[in-house]
Amino acid sequence: MSKRDFYEVLGVARTANDAELKAAFRKAAMQCHPDRHPGDKQAETRFKELNEAYQHLSDGQKRAAYDRHGHAAFEHGGLNDGFASSMADIFDDLFGDFVGRRGRSGGGAGKERGGDLRYNLDITLEEAFHGKTATIKLPTSVTCEGCAGSGAQPGSKPIACKTCAGHGRVRAQQGFFAIERTCPSCGGRGVTIENPCQLCGGAGRVTRERTLSISVPSGVEDGTRIRLSGEGEAGLRGGASGDLYIFLAVKPHPVFQRDGADLYCRVPISMVRAALGGEFTVRTLDGVDSLVRIPEGVQSGHQLRLRGKGMPVLRSRDFGDLYIQAMVETPQSLTRRQRELLAEFEAESSHKTQPESSGFFAKMKEFFEGLS
Repeated sequence: MSKRDFYEVLGVARTANDAELKAAFRKAAMQCHPDRHPGDKQAETRFKELNEAYQHLSDGQKRAAYDRHGHAAFEHGGLNDGFASSMADIFDDLFGDFVGRRGRSGGGAGKERGGDLRYNLDITLEEAFHGKTATIKLPTSVTCEGCAGSGAQPGSKPIACKTCAGHGRVRAQQGFFAIERTCPSCGGRGVTIENPCQLCGGAGRVTRERTLSISVPSGVEDGTRIRLSGEGEAGLRGGASGDLYIFLAVKPHPVFQRDGADLYCRVPISMVRAALGGEFTVRTLDGVDSLVRIPEGVQSGHQLRLRGKGMPVLRSRDFGDLYIQAMVETPQSLTRRQRELLAEFEAESSHKTQPESSGFFAKMKEFFEGLS
């Protein structure tokens, strides 16, 4: 008897995409599954036919070969390697939610790994510069002292589950498939506790407030994450503890702004000092007063660089730089005499004393004269 066309078996067009193939196969397979038709050989044959069609058309390489050569592409064993594994994938896709997924972290009879914890820690820019040791308090699950984490009343211990014989999973026959699922009696742990600990109720852990000392290295940036292995929640029934993640947030500083390892600072400078030049001192985060020299005629926005006066680079001996941005301050609340002096200065100024403004207005005049 010749095989039916795979597209006809699934009831889809040859242009069907992967999602349409999967939907058609799932619908048809559920309708003719042998469990719904016990003893019906036609349903079993139909189910196998659907499996074969979907196994070939869901594989891009096999589908391309089938479109070119039909069933002849798979004769004599061609492109049929991996049929068993593909069938397993198809079955898991269809019934995986029913039987449960394999694998469970924690290891050991009844043991489950504890959850990870997060703690947000605010620090100042000075603390990020120097580093610090912080003490934090957080409520978390710790191993029960009464049962040492086993979950069983002292003097007793967990016993192997009678339903699954300690395996954590049970098998059931579904037609010609053997279905394995999580044991309903022990929840997949493989053990049961007949005499649970009175302190923890059989969980093997209790909630307590813990005090921890956190070492914050110098040079950390906003958003840095510190991982403390094994300092998270205690595991269930003696399972491994989770991890604690410390997320650092650096508070804004009233004077300095940070960009990576570099620091920036805006310093107001009087108009006279900007014109004549001079110097001033600025205290950096290391507590040292550094001398800053102002060149004569400095303009507002000009940056003065202090090498090595920025933030330390994390896990390095290097430092960033400090950039001082000069902000020329316009005088206010002038006396009569000051106004007269400034007016006199303005009258005697030329393009040499104010080259930028003179050049700008000259270009503007030239531009508009060109338009006319």
